[in-house]
Amino acid sequence: MLSYVVRRLLLTIPTLFAVSIVSFVLMKLAPGDFVTSYAATLAAQGEQMNGQTLKALQDAYGLNQPIYVQYWKWISAILLRGDFGLSFEWKLPVSQLIWSSTGTTVILTGITLLCTWLLAIPIGVYSATRQYSLGDYAFTTLGFVGVGVPGFMLALLVMWFAYANFGVDVGGLFSDQYKNAPWSAARALDLLGHIWIPALILGISGLAGLIRIMRANTLDELHKPYVTAARARGVPEGRMIWEYPVRVALNPFISTVGYALPQLVSGATLIAIVLSLQTSGPLFYRALLSRDMYLAGAFILLLCSLTVIGTLISDLLLAWLDPRIRYGSGG
Repeated sequence: MLSYVVRRLLLTIPTLFAVSIVSFVLMKLAPGDFVTSYAATLAAQGEQMNGQTLKALQDAYGLNQPIYVQYWKWISAILLRGDFGLSFEWKLPVSQLIWSSTGTTVILTGITLLCTWLLAIPIGVYSATRQYSLGDYAFTTLGFVGVGVPGFMLALLVMWFAYANFGVDVGGLFSDQYKNAPWSAARALDLLGHIWIPALILGISGLAGLIRIMRANTLDELHKPYVTAARARGVPEGRMIWEYPVRVALNPFISTVGYALPQLVSGATLIAIVLSLQTSGPLFYRALLSRDMYLAGAFILLLCSLTVIGTLISDLLLAWLDPRIRYGSGG
């Protein structure tokens, strides 16, 4: 196991290097740059930017340099100084913009993931062990509705219902007086008072899918010979179910850790935009639209890095959880 961990960690270095190249190239493939995008925005508002001003701005941001020069300046600043560059649109350090929105994103998505897993596992086991019961049909119906209704549409319905019936705007994570305020006990309590609605909306579709996965996997394991052997040895039914088939059925949950880590940063962008949430998703989306190269590139690099790290963690957890999985020369 130790040799596998060391080998994977060593492979992570060239993987992240390749990811950084791909991230930067993807940002440069689209025609134009931030300056031309900014000039187009001004033109749409009836203002004009002359060619000299346009060229001066491109020279100031280094956008006229060859792509490999731009990439080397970007990646060397990150590696040597931890400097992700300056956001063209916000005129602020990229690291400051990212970390200012990442805190609320991690809290929101972390609560959503935790609640989703804590509900999906027992509900899935219940549906599998009581197949075709009234409760199983009820949870199956909930699963179909949750999977079939897009999250952003559910968010729109919740906003309309709350405003039409109670005159309440459920968008945002903070009240007006706490939006730009420094963190304090009062701001944290205000966040807890607002966060449950977006967490509920984010969790419904994920909960529905995970319930179906847990139910199917548990049903698969309940008919295996080792379950029959455990029953024959007189192992109590409840202990047998949770100790053997459920443990194996948890593999798909563990294998999704690689996707859960980047989700902690990105969140559900469309739902965040609809609900006006102060999270990283809308900031990333705006950076892509405005061609804010350094901000968007930093987000892409961060998400890819978390995916690589999360995949390694999920592989190690799978080896610990399932004794059938072994890593090594004979695995």
